[in-house]
Parts: sequence; C-alpha cells; structure tokens
Amino acid sequence: MTADPRVFQDKASQERTSSGTSTGVVSPDRPGAPQGAAESGLPNRGGAPPTRLDLWLHRLTVLLFVFVCAVVGVLLVILPWRPEWTDNHLLLTHPALRAIVASGFVRGICSGLGMLDIWVGFWEAIHYHEGERL
Repeated sequence: MTADPRVFQDKASQERTSSGTSTGVVSPDRPGAPQGAAESGLPNRGGAPPTRLDLWLHRLTVLLFVFVCAVVGVLLVILPWRPEWTDNHLLLTHPALRAIVASGFVRGICSGLGMLDIWVGFWEAIHYHEGERL
C-alpha cells in the first residue's frame, strides 16, 4: 500500500500548519506546492508566475487543438458517406475489407467518433481559462 502525499504530510508541513503559515494541502502534481499552482494549466517554473510567452504558447496550443479536433471531426462525419470511402485504391484489391468498411455500422461508428471529436474540441474551447493575468 502506498502513502497518499495529500494525507500523509512530512513533519515540516505539519509544523507550518500548526503555526498558521500554510494550510498543509499539497498539490497532487508537485508535492510541497500550494494547491493553486497546478490549476492554471500553464507551465510553472518553480513558483514563478507565467511569462507572456508561456501564456501565448498556451493560447496557441489550445487554439491549434480546437482547430485540429474540428477539422478531423468534420472529416470523420462527412467522409464515410461519400463514394470515395469505399471506391479508393487501397480497398479495390481487398473485397472483404471493402464490404466491412462499406457497412452502415462502420460508417456510423466513424461518424459518431467525428461528432465526439467535434464535441471535445468545442468543450475545450468553452472551458478554456488562463489562470493568472499578466
């Protein structure tokens, strides 16, 4: 059985709690870090506030993730119902695989995954937060 760092604290953190300088709650990401350090999602360099570059890289990463999710999702929703889905060069030599890929069940699974991918991208865009403002 392993010890959970949030439950079992070292002696120094217990002494700080008794003196009133710290709450003693540690982050699950970094033992000894305050609880709010891991909540922003931005890289944290030893307790230093994030720089403008970190903030813009985080924004760009989220924007790129949302864009990729939307594009892949739309392709997965539309492409299985087009003729190119079964009439392509890769499937012409494999008639059994072509019959499986042409079934409505496989097409529906692909379209459902596309809808899920679109939902994940928009969910990430709606629930985006930066944490600290510079």
